[in-house]
Amino acid sequence: MNLREEYEKYENMRLSKLACKSVKSKGRKIEEEECKIRTNFQRDRDRIIHSKAFRRLKHKTQVFLAPEGDHYRTRLTHTLEVSQISRTIARALRLNEDLTEAISLGHDLGHTPFGHNGEKILDNITSFGFQHNIQSLRVVDLLEKHKNMQGLNLTFEVRDGILNHRGQKNPVTLEGKIVKTADRIAYLNHDIDDAVRAGVICIGDIPKDVIEILGKSHGERINNMVIDMIENSMDKDDILMSEKATYATDKLRNYMFENIYLNDEAKSENYKSEKILKDLFYYYMDNPSEIPEDTFNIDEDREVRVKDYIAGMTDRYAIKKFKDIFMPLPWDK
Repeated sequence: MNLREEYEKYENMRLSKLACKSVKSKGRKIEEEECKIRTNFQRDRDRIIHSKAFRRLKHKTQVFLAPEGDHYRTRLTHTLEVSQISRTIARALRLNEDLTEAISLGHDLGHTPFGHNGEKILDNITSFGFQHNIQSLRVVDLLEKHKNMQGLNLTFEVRDGILNHRGQKNPVTLEGKIVKTADRIAYLNHDIDDAVRAGVICIGDIPKDVIEILGKSHGERINNMVIDMIENSMDKDDILMSEKATYATDKLRNYMFENIYLNDEAKSENYKSEKILKDLFYYYMDNPSEIPEDTFNIDEDREVRVKDYIAGMTDRYAIKKFKDIFMPLPWDK
């Protein structure tokens, strides 16, 4: 018995009967030889962490565009916070931490530069629309490469969790459902933290009943929401929050949209990012040969190739390409 088989045996003994065991995975699109050390979900996690798309998350906006402060969240730090929250919940419920971690780390790989504003821009200017969860699946299925394969060839359960971490459809595993809720817990709380740091809101501005239910501090709110999820999901075939916590979470989310996500001060630079992405999009539509060949499937439709290229850009790379293409160079003669 090798190390992987020992760990699979440990999963069967230790994890809940409701957990998704790695040995029960529906598998990969392309069959591969099993690893002697790692389970299927551990391999998926490692492939995501070592991908170029994962590394680019450190230079993609979460909420505040190109913040000068070192402590504002990026798409990468958001991803790590989602992973931490998800693993805490999965461990408490005796679900599969490795599967939860892999979904968490991969859920935002398809996010655009300039945060949700970038996603909105691509959704508006492409003929087929844009959703970052669909693009995240496209990244792991096609745009990244593993060895000689196009795509990372991840397991069905990880791919399903990435695709369905947002939207009306739920993931098929409890581990995926954890990530879907943990994503909301993470962004609501760290976006409050960043908005207070930026002077956009004060903690005292948050509705009092939300504070009374969830807590006043960043850590207290996350802790209370996580505990509520664990207590209401224990030994159940679903991931749930209490009515009280659900009410407070929904009210907090509405407050965030009104006062942060749609706030004029927080959005003050959005028109610039809109111009950058629109100009780049139409430029590459007219000049598709300037897209590096190793960044797309060359057989794809032109608009899809342009969308893939722009969606994969970091904030600073998009700004650089805009300057290179549209800004006049200084005369040096």
